Order: sequence, then C-alpha cells, then structure tokens
Amino acid sequence: MDDPILTMEERTAINSGRWFSSLSPSLRHDILRCAHVKRYQDGDLISSRGDPAEQWIACARGSVRVCSTTLTGKQITLTYVEPGIWFGDVALFDGDRRTHDAYAHGPTTIVVISRTDFQKILTHHPELYEALLKLHARRIRLLFGQVEDLNTLPLRARLAKQLGHLLRSYGTPTGTGDDEVRITLQLAQEELAQLLGASRQRVNQELKTMEREGVLRIEPSGLVVRDRSALQRIAVAEE
Repeated sequence: MDDPILTMEERTAINSGRWFSSLSPSLRHDILRCAHVKRYQDGDLISSRGDPAEQWIACARGSVRVCSTTLTGKQITLTYVEPGIWFGDVALFDGDRRTHDAYAHGPTTIVVISRTDFQKILTHHPELYEALLKLHARRIRLLFGQVEDLNTLPLRARLAKQLGHLLRSYGTPTGTGDDEVRITLQLAQEELAQLLGASRQRVNQELKTMEREGVLRIEPSGLVVRDRSALQRIAVAEE
C-alpha cells in the first residue's frame, strides 16, 4: 500500500538519521522531493535477490529484515535496517543485481529514489559522492568490527553488544518509574541467534543467565533491559 505523504514521525526519523542529517539542507530537500513512499505489512517482500538495482531506499518506520536463503531453503537473517538508515546505493554504483532479500519486519514504511533521480541528484549535488564514500567507509569499519567480534569475543559479550545496539535503535522506556527500557523490535530468539552467528539454545542460555543477574527480563512480547550499565559492563569486560 502506497501513501504519497510521510507522517511527521516518519519524516523526523529520516531527517534525524546520523548520515542524512549531515547533508546540506538543499541536498536533503532534493532527495526527499524525489522520494516515493511505500508502506508494507509484516513479512511483505520489499526486494528479492537477483532483482535489478533500480532504487535507493531508506527506512522511515518499522524495520527492513535483510536475509539470504541457504541451498536447503532456510532463511538466514543478516541485519535489520532501522528508521533513518539508507541502503541499496552500492548496487546503483556497480550495476550489479541485488544480493539479498529484503522483507518488512512489522508494519514498515520506506522511501525510494529511482535510479534516474539518483543520478540527477548526483549531477546537481557533487557533495553526495563524498557523503556516500564516507557512508561506505563507515559500513566497512562496522563490518570489520563485527568480524573481529565474531572471532574474538565470547557469545555473552557479543549478545550484550547486540542488545545495546537494539536499545539505541528501538529502546522505549516502560513507564514503570524505573530505568527499564523495552526493545520494541520484535525478535524471536532464533532471529537474534542468527545475528550473532550462534545457536538459539546458546543464546537462550545466555539470556536466562542475564535475567537471573537482573540485567534484563524476558517477556512473551520481547526483552526489557533492567540495567543498562550492567549490560554495557558485560559488553566491554570480556573484550
């Protein structure tokens, strides 16, 4: 379902993105002026592996689940694209096809810029080249950091770091008067395990240990972090 107008909350999410907010006002204006709004329900397919790269995309609400499919047909989740994050530009530069599947995770809104408009914006705003180069460099640094963590950190520390990232992106105070924060992104333990390159059973064990320690609470609707300082200590203590 498409709606040509972003809500105030969705527009705020786009404009407050760390990378997008660093662009000049005129560039941000021209990007959004060319944007088309698309809305999806949970589980809807946004793009498939092998599709031609025709759009530059940003998440405005919800989350985009990026995944691959094994030879046996099992889907493996690689990452979740949060509101304010742009993606899909690499394929627009190298001309190759999409390398992964993308699905809506929960009710999701995206904005898309066509390849033609993307090229026009680059022509009129050369600053976008440098901005995208810096964005790609940041992605590479994050990727190397994740590979390093996978090879050097125990699961407990990796889990704490991942939960800290989810808190920053999807954390909402519970309103109980305490410092508890709920992770509003609904993830099954299997999906969380895939992000960490571990089994669901091992992730479940670590979560239960953190629950006994008072760091978090496991609820049917998701996870509530009770002690963010303790979570941060776990993330750094075993590096």
